[in-house]
Amino acid sequence: MGRFLRKTSLDELPQFFNIIKGDMAIIGPRPALYNQYDLIKERDKYGANNIRPGLTGYAQINGRDELAIEIKSKLDGEYVHKMSFVFDVKLFFLTILKVLKSEGVKEGVDREKEIVGV
Repeated sequence: MGRFLRKTSLDELPQFFNIIKGDMAIIGPRPALYNQYDLIKERDKYGANNIRPGLTGYAQINGRDELAIEIKSKLDGEYVHKMSFVFDVKLFFLTILKVLKSEGVKEGVDREKEIVGV
């Protein structure tokens, strides 16, 4: 059951409560876990920890679980610099495509992939 929930991203549904509360945005860097010190430190370099986290973001459409922390953080930083309504709309629809295709859901795997140019 857990594998199905993860593959279909249904495990993300509880985060909609955080969006409704205003603690999260729909689009933005994914929130780091409290114990992901390396990710938090790397994101600090790019200012990605200074904005509201999101349900999905630029790093997620470019590899999701497959990206190394350095690449994920750099993409999160690029999002900070490209933030706009139009960019968010593009990321929203690209996220839907990625979820429908179940692309990038491979926890624990670090692979560099081609970055989606948005």
